[in-house]
Amino acid sequence: MPLSHGFARRETNVFPNLFLQSLSFLIFHMVNMTETMIRQACAGSADPFASSALSPASTGAQPDLPVETILDEIARVADLPMGESTTLPAQAYTSQAFFNWEVENIFRKEWLCLGHVSQIPNAGDFLNLDLLGEPLIVIRDKGNDIRVLSRVCPHRAMDIMPPGFGYDGHSPADPKDGKPGCGNTRLLLCPYHFWTFELDGRLKACAEMQQAEGFNRDDWTLKPFRSEIWHGFIFVNLDGDAPYTVAEQYKGLGDYIAKWNLAEMEMIIANEWDCPFNWKVLTENFMESYHHAGAHAKTLQPMMPAKDTWTEPEQPHFIRCHLPLKEGIRNQIRDMESRGEQWDTFPPIAGLEGEERYEWGLFLGFPTFKFLVAPDCAIWYRTQPLGPNRMKLLTTLLVPPSTPKHADYSAMLEKGRKQAIEFHLEDMEVCTAVQRGFYASGYQRGRLSHLEMPIWLIQRYLAARSRGTWPTFDRPAAPGQR
Repeated sequence: MPLSHGFARRETNVFPNLFLQSLSFLIFHMVNMTETMIRQACAGSADPFASSALSPASTGAQPDLPVETILDEIARVADLPMGESTTLPAQAYTSQAFFNWEVENIFRKEWLCLGHVSQIPNAGDFLNLDLLGEPLIVIRDKGNDIRVLSRVCPHRAMDIMPPGFGYDGHSPADPKDGKPGCGNTRLLLCPYHFWTFELDGRLKACAEMQQAEGFNRDDWTLKPFRSEIWHGFIFVNLDGDAPYTVAEQYKGLGDYIAKWNLAEMEMIIANEWDCPFNWKVLTENFMESYHHAGAHAKTLQPMMPAKDTWTEPEQPHFIRCHLPLKEGIRNQIRDMESRGEQWDTFPPIAGLEGEERYEWGLFLGFPTFKFLVAPDCAIWYRTQPLGPNRMKLLTTLLVPPSTPKHADYSAMLEKGRKQAIEFHLEDMEVCTAVQRGFYASGYQRGRLSHLEMPIWLIQRYLAARSRGTWPTFDRPAAPGQR
């Protein structure tokens, strides 16, 4: 990969040297790369035109379109049969006005996943992140409840924990256990005027306010946001008016993944990425497995070929796909396990039967809840859209609590991290290149393969939300591929 590639990755695991070694071998394919050189490559600009003298505004290759025109074209494409489906206009991935429409009509109205309970297991543990311009703190209070609060002080609008800040008592705290954005605190202290808040957001102390007439301390709290926990994942609804609970929306998924006991799992890997591409580029890439044959030709394709993957019937709130292991791999697993050996990276999860043992289950809970369950672990992506060609991404891996207690856990973790780095960086490379293509005069609206059915279903979701509804509510549900 050229050093000018426009994405940056921040390593937040507890084994930075292993990451650097793996990145050097897997991506740059060069010897004698120094740590400094690799860090410089990973700290590249998040601008997809960083290596070019041209910018999207200066090329004029893709003219602006009104939001209504983009939505009309999405609606037209979404109503095409799967066999006639095409990609969207470039402006669906490049227009600031259309991104603003998505923020107001999709992101702020739907449930968005912020984290997993294992990131904040104890009272006072917190997770900081900014989401769509909202500085948020996800915190476990003294009563063991998890809350999502605004970090904006009600006194003078100060972010009580600006980027780079954390609190352990009243002093900055290091990231908790190598988990990005996490820390622990006894109280929440605004550094501007030292207004102090309890872990549940109530104002505890505010000096020199006795002359403010009618001032009542109980009236001034950190704003709470509507939040829910589903199978261990923490969700927020920014406008507070989502008509369904998370459990109602994802009921079909919840029934299936119950065997994985996700709420009891522990996050053991968490990597942050600064990504110079649209959130839909990543989401489409995550959900379609057609690119196994290309981008993942040496990693995923040999064990789960693209041609064998398939998508279930259309649902209003989620997409579910199946990524079966090929028969040769299944035979290897059976052979090794008959000898008491382990094929999977981590110990297989107890209780999985039939296809659960021999495939990856891939899911998208609309709009951005991306995760998969494998026979030995789960992978979750947190998406933070920043603009039409920018986003932040957290890629994570979770395992049952018994896995870190295994005698060979260190070796397993090293292998798992290497594998995750390998295929994630393959995805980062192609997503970055795709976003650049949207600005080119050579961009063409492509036809979709049947293996890209999830992309068509995402289009149908966008079209339904533009009508103020959800897929299958006012259109017949699309059949599955099995």
